[in-house]
Amino acid sequence: MTGVLPSQTIDAMLTSGEIIAKPAPVEGQVQPASLDLRLGTVAYRVRASFLSGAGRTVAERLDEFEMHQIDLTDGAVLEKGCVYVVPLMESLALPEDVNAVANAKSSTGRLDLLTRTITDGGTEFDRIQSGYTGPLYAEICPRSFSVLVRPGMRLNQIRFRKGQSVLSDADLSVLHDRSPLVDGEAVIDDGLGFSVDLKPASGTLVGYRAKPHTGVIDLDNINHYDPAEYWEEVRSHDGQIILDPGAFYILVSREAVHIPPAYAAEMAPYLAMVGEFRVHYAGFFDPGFGHDAAGGTGSRGVLEVRCHEAPFVLEHGQVVGRLVYERMADVPEQLYGAGIASNYQGQGLKLSKHFKTP
Repeated sequence: MTGVLPSQTIDAMLTSGEIIAKPAPVEGQVQPASLDLRLGTVAYRVRASFLSGAGRTVAERLDEFEMHQIDLTDGAVLEKGCVYVVPLMESLALPEDVNAVANAKSSTGRLDLLTRTITDGGTEFDRIQSGYTGPLYAEICPRSFSVLVRPGMRLNQIRFRKGQSVLSDADLSVLHDRSPLVDGEAVIDDGLGFSVDLKPASGTLVGYRAKPHTGVIDLDNINHYDPAEYWEEVRSHDGQIILDPGAFYILVSREAVHIPPAYAAEMAPYLAMVGEFRVHYAGFFDPGFGHDAAGGTGSRGVLEVRCHEAPFVLEHGQVVGRLVYERMADVPEQLYGAGIASNYQGQGLKLSKHFKTP
């Protein structure tokens, strides 16, 4: 069995103790090709982001960098611009042939809530080595909005793999010919390229820019907040916008994406030489995303964009990222959008689920 492990295998890993969850998993925590990770009861405010490093534990590094502890039991605010480390309710005892990768959930990324997974002995964010046994931690840095969190909230997710399952460009071309992965022509070069849409079919609204001074967002409040209090509308009349340094934007891909049931995908940032910006925080695309068999007719990829050092002109159709496709070890018993709570099936330009739909 080579490939990304599906939901039924994740359930078996929970039963066998290869994934330890205390307390027991809740409904909806196991996704088609990933497991949501839950915040524990305490957050550590730290001086700086860190990796534990080979031969060292996160607990040892916390002794160096911890400023104070915050009890999350009754809810607590994680403030914009600060860095926190939160032990998660899940830990791992992976087999020697299973590795894992983590990423922020879609709603987390759309709030500019930088959330990464760290482990004991870890030398990379979000990458868990084969055979890892030990605890998991979330490093959380709110970039645009302060947020109210509680134990059990799910800000990031983890995907498990056996072996090498990434599709080559040749395999990706064959798959696209058999089951179109995007509407229109596929740009295949080290993955499936996607571009930004700055010429919408109607109107001039092309995205949103986070306002710099806003209230706290309670992550339990769904369809609750007025977008106008947190976001400025970004409009374009000529198919281009200028990104401001340090600003955070929500944009949308020009292409409608399809993820067939036997595959999963991960959004990867495009080459740095393309421009002075970063695209994406939340990068997992589950089997069935945008696929007709799961009730989709193609779903746009929402782009979480942060501009770096210099103002940058972004133009309609500019390639800004790529999707790396992987084979599933088996087709999940439950596909994204097919009878489960999938917030972004069939999406276009869309803020996180916390905001009222305009």
